[in-house]
Amino acid sequence: MDSDSSQSKGSVLGSKTTKVIVLTTVMFTFISYWRAAAVVVGDLGSTAYYIGGIAEQFVGKIAPFFILLVMLFSLAVNALYVESSPLFTRGGVYRVVKLAMGNWFAKISVSALMFDYVLTGPISSVSAGQYLTGLINELLHSAGLHFQLDRSISSMAIAIIIIIYFWWENIKGIEESSSKALKIFIITGVMGVIVITWGIVTLFMSDKPFFANLPPLHLELPEEAFGWLHGMDWVKSIGFISIIIAFGHSLLALSGSETLGQVYREVEFPKLKNLKKTVTVIFIFSFTLTTSVAFLGVMLIPDDIRPQYIDNMIGGIAMFLYGPLWLKLIFHGFVVIVGVLILSGACNTAIVGANSVINRVAEDRVLTDWFRKPSKKFGTTYRVLNLIAILQIATIILSKGDVLILGEAYAFGVIWSLTFKAFSMVVLRYKDKRPREWRVPLNFDGKKIHIPFGLLVIFMALLFTALTNLLTKPLATVSGIIFTVSFFIVFVISEHIVKKKTMEEKNITEEEFHSETHQKILEHFNLEDESQITPEAIESSLSDRVMVAVRDPSNLEHLKRIIEETDTEKTDIVVMIARVFKDKQNTEVKNDLESDERHLFSEVVNTAEKIGKPVIPIVVPTNNAFYSIMNVAASLKVREVVIGLSAKYKPDVQMQQLALLWGTVNSDENNHVKLRIIVLHKEYTIDL
Repeated sequence: MDSDSSQSKGSVLGSKTTKVIVLTTVMFTFISYWRAAAVVVGDLGSTAYYIGGIAEQFVGKIAPFFILLVMLFSLAVNALYVESSPLFTRGGVYRVVKLAMGNWFAKISVSALMFDYVLTGPISSVSAGQYLTGLINELLHSAGLHFQLDRSISSMAIAIIIIIYFWWENIKGIEESSSKALKIFIITGVMGVIVITWGIVTLFMSDKPFFANLPPLHLELPEEAFGWLHGMDWVKSIGFISIIIAFGHSLLALSGSETLGQVYREVEFPKLKNLKKTVTVIFIFSFTLTTSVAFLGVMLIPDDIRPQYIDNMIGGIAMFLYGPLWLKLIFHGFVVIVGVLILSGACNTAIVGANSVINRVAEDRVLTDWFRKPSKKFGTTYRVLNLIAILQIATIILSKGDVLILGEAYAFGVIWSLTFKAFSMVVLRYKDKRPREWRVPLNFDGKKIHIPFGLLVIFMALLFTALTNLLTKPLATVSGIIFTVSFFIVFVISEHIVKKKTMEEKNITEEEFHSETHQKILEHFNLEDESQITPEAIESSLSDRVMVAVRDPSNLEHLKRIIEETDTEKTDIVVMIARVFKDKQNTEVKNDLESDERHLFSEVVNTAEKIGKPVIPIVVPTNNAFYSIMNVAASLKVREVVIGLSAKYKPDVQMQQLALLWGTVNSDENNHVKLRIIVLHKEYTIDL
């Protein structure tokens, strides 16, 4: 960092009270790949509890094979996010589609995605409510009591309680909600191992040969599976169309995939490596649990009894395992409790995903910045979370908690958001020539031509399924289009209002509004002014600290290098701006960020989140930047002070001035500091 002032030490502060302003934001919170996987699995894995029953109603006993096919296909879908996420740290469908296809298609895709998220919470929480209500009624019956809870009303009430609970967890932050998700992930894994192992043992103990229990490989779709194609005999005669229809009715097993793109921002360093680990964990867990449950449900539960467990397939499996009845009843209770937990976790996934999507839209000035105002206590975007919770609760009430209606409807958002995503990734291979950290496999790279075969296959599979679903899922098509169009209209009107208001306030033209300068994303921060510069005041909990002084948002290479090389589990990185008073006679400290400071710290956020490590940002009011840097370094007992290229001073001059000032501010002979000036590929160091 450089300063426009090279005066002698002067007064460090113009105010007797405020010596440092500490910035807080959840944007510096990052989570492990286990937690990231747990958040996504909360939705993707929870479908194991209801996808088998829903798919069988439309596909028949062959449903487990199509669920197996969908789960294998999920690996290809996840590959889309592994390629796109490093390109767009705050990625997901919106950013990718916008760059590839423009604003309108981006709004349409994100509107369809919001339909998915708004329904994911209700269908999962209502399913959890039905599992819990069923268990309570069974216990009441076993106790000889004739009182029974109303299945519909009780499941709706439980669903609303679950949504409110995870709304509050997300208000407190992703670290809090991901911790709950990880615990649910672990206990669900234990349950999955038990039910799969016990189920396989039961099949071996059966009088029939093991593979004789497999569902028949015969596809005969019921009439309701054809939707608006009902009565068209020529459609039924084409086997490929029937396969696509069956695949589309099983696609609910993919629910939750888009959250992978939304949660990438929160994944800790090293981001891409941890994203790959996240995808691996998600695939192994969801593939094993969902596929196994689908097959065991058909192989263990008799055909005439299975319809009773259409909404409680794992509970049904538990009752037909080998062993005494009392043991099966205990395990059935355990399965239901775990089901309530993971289905509740799917609500958390939906809230996390929807919150990220709305924030991406608000950052792009499609929605007013009012939505991004952080909570004063927790720093989260509480207004967005409030909106999501209200929409999900309203959906539960309007649908009267009907799982089949909810499940049928929300497949629309899943398939169309993924289709837009896949097509956009194909377009970006030609439109965005930036080198990829990782690419979806199967590519032909000639001298003048590039053909992304892998991406094209994924896109065509999604497109065929999406178009087929439009005709075979009338409820999903009608409700999905109404919701998507409604959200799209809201986005268009809101964007127009925001643009008009911004142009009037800043007195700029439409061309200037759309310029890169005015389109930069500026973060919101909570500010806390402290009267003392101490580790406790800036919330630095580690004894080892490195301080990086920043001034120019376009010159943060030194910050990037320090973040990359520092182990933030052992060392705190303090990022400091020296707020030099422009008027020496007016040294009043405003507890607010100036526009250039907000811009600078927004770039600090971008740098930190791309790498995936937290920093501690502070603003120090002063009339001499160099003095302030060394004074803060002494007060915090930092190990290193790092500054970047100065536009005014040569590195040797910076070194000389800072060394002299260190001797002035440091009264402890045992307190030493290393001064580093990082300039492009060079570095100047001195031990003081």
